Amino acid sequence: MGLTLVIDTATAACSVALIDGDRVIASAHQVVGRGHAERLVPMIAELPGGGRAEAILVDCGPGSFTGVRVGIAAAVGLGIGWGVPVSGYSSTALIAAAGLADNIDWEGLAVVLEGGHGELFVQPYDRPLAPAGPLASLKPDAALAAIGDRPAIGTGVRWLGDAGGVEALPDAARAILLPQALRTLPPRPIYGRAPDAKPQAPK
Repeated sequence: MGLTLVIDTATAACSVALIDGDRVIASAHQVVGRGHAERLVPMIAELPGGGRAEAILVDCGPGSFTGVRVGIAAAVGLGIGWGVPVSGYSSTALIAAAGLADNIDWEGLAVVLEGGHGELFVQPYDRPLAPAGPLASLKPDAALAAIGDRPAIGTGVRWLGDAGGVEALPDAARAILLPQALRTLPPRPIYGRAPDAKPQAPK
């Protein structure tokens, strides 16, 4: 299969990994909050061979508007420079894959990510790893109703009150858990909800 460079900047974490099939050759993961653009390129450069790979895989979101765009811009730029293909995955899929791998007694889960404007991105998954419903942007009360009895995991669980859940950030190294079917998104942002700014109606 050859080496794949994985880039994940969709949340407060900035992480990169070189993977070969189901093996992690090297990786780095830092919780930076902001400043992904300044940290990402040095992190890639510190990987073996400067991160050079035969393919690039990038987190397309949902997540931080700026973080998602930073990761995709870097992936596309490197893909052009190296002449290698670039594809994407969803941050919810990666968190779900890690959550199901780490909690073998869970039959399913709901990924809950902070979405801004008081809303949460929610998407349920079933084992082994398949979306059990569409991605939705919901207020916390509606999110709780959508989650139901599923364990919740992600960056937005603190907004669920007493129901809580497992705090989790995506980590590029865990991309080895993603089946090929969930690694084939085009490298374009997944925003999760409609943009705040609307184009002016023609006069």
